[in-house]
Amino acid sequence: MIGRAEILMETLPYIRAFQGKTLVIKYGGAAMEQADLKESFALDVILLRYVGINPVIVHGGGPQIGALMKRLGKEPRFVGGMRVTDAETMDIVEMVLVGKINKEIVGLINLHGGRAVGLSGKDGNLIRARRLTHRTPQGEAVDIGLVGEVEQINPQAIKLLEENGFIPVIAPVGVGAAGETYNINADLVAGELAAALVAEKLIHLTDVDGIQGEDGTLLSTLTRKDAERLIRAGVIEGGMLPKVESSLKALEGGTAKCHIIDGRIPHAILLEIFTKEGIGTEIVL
Repeated sequence: MIGRAEILMETLPYIRAFQGKTLVIKYGGAAMEQADLKESFALDVILLRYVGINPVIVHGGGPQIGALMKRLGKEPRFVGGMRVTDAETMDIVEMVLVGKINKEIVGLINLHGGRAVGLSGKDGNLIRARRLTHRTPQGEAVDIGLVGEVEQINPQAIKLLEENGFIPVIAPVGVGAAGETYNINADLVAGELAAALVAEKLIHLTDVDGIQGEDGTLLSTLTRKDAERLIRAGVIEGGMLPKVESSLKALEGGTAKCHIIDGRIPHAILLEIFTKEGIGTEIVL
């Protein structure tokens, strides 16, 4: 029993330090697909809210979008890791992200006693976007359709929800100047959102331990300089690249620390926030 009390006491300085602060959490990977991990994620988020911390969730949904496209007889196409998004594909993206996944996350948090509200970038003009120009390594411009990049975040709706005790859950769909809908990388949305909210932390849940160095060992801390070196060396690549770019964007905007952690570990968020050791890789300027 004394051991349990000591564990609880270890959390006290962290609760005190983060009370009233905003934490942006990018939710994806196994944590979003396995039933037991979904439940532990929901409980983590609710606990954060109960102790006075403001979690803001940004979720992806790439595998689910691909699965529905195939069921509807439409073969997914990618260029440089980006989903080619024509008007029909955009309808499917919006259907999956906004209509299905977002509401499932909101429902799960609410089922366990939280108060979550789902938003897309269209709500309250939250995410203003423009078409992303994709260039090949040779410098050639390629049209990948309705894929966007964040032009501006208007965070008033999120702040209003936070002030009233709600947990915002955001689908990474943006709106253009003419009202057109854009599919945006969820990692990059999370970084832009953390910067706009001047969040205390940005946490990316992934399916790996964290970021590895050239020798394959886990890096507990990564500076911008080291991150840029590892990107040039091709060590940080693929799906990890937007997570690191997102983290650097958040740090530039005033976020204190960013973390890339293994969402396959039950209660990974609590272990990162409320323990001295933490888990995964911490990214700092």
